[in-house]
Formats: sequence, structure tokens, C-alpha cells
Amino acid sequence: MLKIMVSAGEISGDMHAAAVLKKVKGKYPEVEIFGMGSTALKEMGAEILIDPTEISTIGYIEALKNLRQHFKHLSKMKELLRERKPDLVFLVDYSAFNMKLAKACSQAGVKAVNYFPPSAWVYNKKRAAKMASYGTKIAAVFPMEREVYAEAGADVSFVGHPLLDMVSVEAEPEELRKEFKLSDSERLIGLFPGSRRGEIESLLPEMLKAASELKKEKDDLKFLVSAADGIKEEYLQSFVDQSQIKAQIIGESNYKIMKAAEFIITASGTTALESAILNTPQIICYQAAWTSYFLAKYVFKIEFVGLPNIIYGSQIVPELLQNDFEAAKIVEIALEWLNDQNQLNKIKNKLQIVREKLGGGGAVNKTAELLLKEGGLKNSG
Repeated sequence: MLKIMVSAGEISGDMHAAAVLKKVKGKYPEVEIFGMGSTALKEMGAEILIDPTEISTIGYIEALKNLRQHFKHLSKMKELLRERKPDLVFLVDYSAFNMKLAKACSQAGVKAVNYFPPSAWVYNKKRAAKMASYGTKIAAVFPMEREVYAEAGADVSFVGHPLLDMVSVEAEPEELRKEFKLSDSERLIGLFPGSRRGEIESLLPEMLKAASELKKEKDDLKFLVSAADGIKEEYLQSFVDQSQIKAQIIGESNYKIMKAAEFIITASGTTALESAILNTPQIICYQAAWTSYFLAKYVFKIEFVGLPNIIYGSQIVPELLQNDFEAAKIVEIALEWLNDQNQLNKIKNKLQIVREKLGGGGAVNKTAELLLKEGGLKNSG
């Protein structure tokens, strides 16, 4: 029997953890999985004792509001570590919390594997050194992540990014255009306002304002607003109804919209990377509490927020942050692109390099194999 305790604190982490552990279970059905997570982990058969996703937030200061609850969850996980005595702990994302849990694993003499580890390659490289000192095995998904953790002395395996295996659309753009009922002359732009209400409320009205201005300049444009998982289309429609543009809300079609669109206007986050994998240019938008932005920009000295730019090593797609995020600037960039296909082609060439840097695929299987190896089942098949 192999006992794995999982710690995933957000929806994306829950999804990535579930994909790996489902693969583990397929290779070794007797595995016992328990711990912290949400819907995806429950659905694959894990015993979820804590679901922290309701208190997930964006930004440093925002997270402080739920600090007491986070510490309660941490105490519970330490208790499970002592009482259930897992063979291995699988830490997925949720960096501040999982760093503390990694330390507890080290003190308890329990092996830990960290998938999507703390972003020490973005800021605060000391975090890599801490994880190395705890003896945590790092399953690196980004090339710069592998480098920073290896330099810090951590035991690192580069598994690549799982999105390479998840982000795909079999249909060709022309087929998708028909599915979205586009005429031959219409040009599609996708709007991706995010997956949290706070993001949507701060980004979508300005995105729609920009769309309205662009439509005045170019009547052949059509705008599709992507409804993220968990966001009701009626909620997004309320924003469209208050705007001056007849944008259409589409759910469960993120990748299709990306592939069919000339480019997208998106909240910063995973969507930007998904779009890069599909070779679709993007305008990245970001607004956070000023305290969080100040810490990121001036204390931690983060140069970029968009993953395509971070991975490439320089700015290849525009980022409109804080006060720079306004309809007029979106319109200015969008019109340049719409009037000059060469600009979009140059960006696409660089996005192809971003994709190549993410590894050759198979990250989920590689990580599952790593867990079985670290758990003592080397001949996992």
C-alpha cells in the first residue's frame, strides 16, 4: 500500500494534482490518497478533508484577510501528517502554504514532491534555497524554474508543463469560424476577463469599452467573451448589457476561441500561457490592489507578469498593468495589429519558441512516475 497526502489550495492546483494522481492510480490501483483539494481530486477518488478553494485570492495583502483560516488548514494538515503517516506528500502550487508544509514534512522525515513549486525564478530566490534545505523533490514545469532550484541545491526533475498535453483543438480555424457563425469577412477577437469575480469586475467593463471603440473603427470585427469554468454566462451578460457592444458570451470553448481569433485580450494568468501554446497573440491585462502591485514591482522587482514574456525572457506581447490598463491603450495596440499582419506574425514566431521551452509533453505521466519512484515503487511500468 502506498499512502500519498496531497496539498492543493486553488482550483488550478486541484486540477493539476488530480490529473497526476489519476495517472498514479491507473499504474498502482492500491494507492490511498487523502488531504487538501477540491472537486477534481474528489472526482478522481481522493479523500478530501479540507477544501480551501472558497478563500483563494489574488495578491499578498488580499490573502491576509483569510490568514486565520489558512493557519487552521495548516494545523489540520500537520495533524494528518502525524496521524495518517503518509509515505509521500504531493505539494501542488499554493506556495506560501506548501512551503510551511514542506518544512513540516522535513521535520517529520516524510518525503515531499513539489509540483508547480514557489516561483523563485520570478522573485525571492531564497525560497528555492529553503525548499532545497527541506529536501523537497522539485518537479519543475518551467525551464527557468529548473535552473533556479538546481542552483539552490535542490533535487530537481524537469517534467515540463502539463498544458502542452491539455491545450489542443483538432478543428481548423475555418471550421471554428463556422461554428461561431462568422461570415467570411468578419474578424474575431476574443475577450478573456478571468475566472474570479474580482478580476472580471475590474477588467471586463474596460475590455468591452475598448471593443466598442474598435467596432467603430472597424465594422468587420466580432467579439466573443469567454466564460471561465464556474462563471455563469448570465453574470457576464450583465456587463455586456451595460456596454455599447453586442459581444457574445461563450462557455466551455476557451481553446476554440483562442484558435479562431486573430488575437485575444486577456487577464494575466494561465490563459495567457494557453493562448501562447495555441500560437495566438494576446494583450495581457492586469489590475490588483495597489499594495500587491507595489510589492511585486518595487520590492520583488518583477519585470513581467505575463508567462509568455517571462518564459521568453523579454516582452513579446504587451502588458497593460494598473493605470496603463485602459480602453484607449487596448484600442491603440489592437488597431496596429489589425492594420499590420506582419506584427502578429512576428509575435507568433516568438510564441512558438515559448512553446518549445515548455518541454516535449508528457508532464503528467512524468510526474506520476516521479511520485511512484519517490514512494518506493520504482518498477511502476
